[in-house]
Amino acid sequence: MDSKQEQKPHAVCIPVPAQGHINPMLKLAKILHSKGFLITFVNTEFNHHRLLRSRGSDALDGIDDSFRFESIPDGLPPPENLDATQNVYDICRSTQEKCLSPFKTLISKVSDSFSPVTCIVSDLLMGFTLDAAKELGIPEFMFWTGGAGALVCYDQYPNLVDNGLMPLKDPSDMVNGYLDTVLDCIPTMHGIRLKYIPPFIRTINPGDEFMVQFTNTQLHKAKTSSGIILNTLNDLEHDVLATLSSTFPPCYGLGPLHLLEKQITNKTLSSIGSNLWKEEPECLKWLDSKPPSSVVYVNFGSITIMTHEQLLEFCFGLANSNHPFLWILRPGIVSGSESELPLPMEFLREISERGMMGGWCDQERVLNHKSIGGFLTHSGWNSTVESLASGVPMLSWPFFSDQLPNCWLSCNKWGVAMEIENDVKRGEVERMVIELMSKEKGKEMRENAMKWKEKANEACTFPSGSSIISLEKLIHQMQTFPK
Repeated sequence: MDSKQEQKPHAVCIPVPAQGHINPMLKLAKILHSKGFLITFVNTEFNHHRLLRSRGSDALDGIDDSFRFESIPDGLPPPENLDATQNVYDICRSTQEKCLSPFKTLISKVSDSFSPVTCIVSDLLMGFTLDAAKELGIPEFMFWTGGAGALVCYDQYPNLVDNGLMPLKDPSDMVNGYLDTVLDCIPTMHGIRLKYIPPFIRTINPGDEFMVQFTNTQLHKAKTSSGIILNTLNDLEHDVLATLSSTFPPCYGLGPLHLLEKQITNKTLSSIGSNLWKEEPECLKWLDSKPPSSVVYVNFGSITIMTHEQLLEFCFGLANSNHPFLWILRPGIVSGSESELPLPMEFLREISERGMMGGWCDQERVLNHKSIGGFLTHSGWNSTVESLASGVPMLSWPFFSDQLPNCWLSCNKWGVAMEIENDVKRGEVERMVIELMSKEKGKEMRENAMKWKEKANEACTFPSGSSIISLEKLIHQMQTFPK
């Protein structure tokens, strides 16, 4: 072992094994590496192999020796489709029950063969890592990859139950207006309705009760960690960050992480990506042929699943809007359809000159392309913060989890989005796309988004940006934590 290597801080970074969690964790790991940390990045074996298939078997060869990739088993049997996202409930249960021992073994291995581990940076939903950290005497910092507002909502789950608001007492409460109840018990989220609270707490779907118990447990554990890292900026969620800091360990808003990552001057790691599906560069070439601010970008993320009927409503709503669009339709997005999507010939003929479909893309580059004028999104946090940092207004169709409070905040606090109802209809899609792209409401949202773009860039500007200052505080705590 190199003596200089022994003197450097060594962070083990482990994300939840899902695309939307791996992406920001890799950015955070690269940022820490640029500040002098040795990095061991830990994927599950399943996702490690997916990464190599999507980026090439040699994608991780010849990179800086101070940034290493390792993997541990996730405890699940191999799925039939090796390129589909694993079931959320299964992966949460399995990591909690089966990953502690392999993780401790890995920590010992890299400490002996590479460099002593000085801190662990774990996804907040991988709380088993805290058990390892406490047993091994290593400080741990938890990374919440959602927005701060969503974390506040999850933290209020016990209060919602104690106040008799949840779980739902009858399935009819889904449709009788009960979910429109305005809450006054969610700090900083004044006026939010029950329908926008992450919906596991309704406990109406199989697995919901486990997910409530799971998230409550993870948040309880996180409150014993050394600090909480968030991919957000102070101007966007300053009130929420202050609220969290009163019940959690020190909170560090380091976002947008992709803007901080761009400031890394050493480009040794720039070739390392995290997309688990193969990117299609044809998307960017197609965008080059379109006028400025003319294209609707459509992407519902890595987990959303829709019915074939919902797919058809989006198809014809987009077609009837007469606006050009780039639509990312990843494998498995339609329930029961793992291979080629059954897109109607009528739709394909209608949009042949002004629509493009792709399987996956480099979303940051797409959102920053001059031709993009709006984003039809599921309101996952990565998509939300990337859209804000690009000055792109949104249409929101949230699917589950933190996407619902993200949607509410985007529409009601930040003024950058409009919501499409869950029971999507083509007429509504057509009307809202036209509103987004060419009407007064869309213009107002675009102006608001551009203001947030300015604030995001300010937050990541050296030396006085709020995210720069938070990063320096975090680095200091990581490097000076009592051994």
